[in-house]
Amino acid sequence: MRILLIHGPNLNLLGQREPEIYGKATLAELEAAVSERAQSQGAAISCSQSNHEGELIDWIQEAPRTADAVIFNPGAYCHYSYALRDAIAAIAPLPVVEVHLSDISAREEFRHTSVTAPVCAAVFAGKGQQSYFDALDFLCRD
Repeated sequence: MRILLIHGPNLNLLGQREPEIYGKATLAELEAAVSERAQSQGAAISCSQSNHEGELIDWIQEAPRTADAVIFNPGAYCHYSYALRDAIAAIAPLPVVEVHLSDISAREEFRHTSVTAPVCAAVFAGKGQQSYFDALDFLCRD
């Protein structure tokens, strides 16, 4: 299985940005851990990060040609990006799993709603790195 792992805005700052919320691991460390877990399950991970909505949309639209599934942390874009929502819906039935390091439902009120979640195959949030592992396990299950 080929999985595209996409990280949205500000995730390039992992390890230094609010570590009490997002943890101390850097983006490179997170990607290495997910890649190692994927390899143990016979999957290959390709990782990308962008702070630019249009670039994220391009990657999602290209995913059916390069991947069997997508794990996507849209960051704050999940709260208001109907363009990302539409891009995810447009590539169905390719599964997209939304992940968040923090529990967005337990944070500021504006973070409680994800407009992208309804078009995703599943959502895993609030468990730090384990949210990514749960998404991977979901996609690799038999």
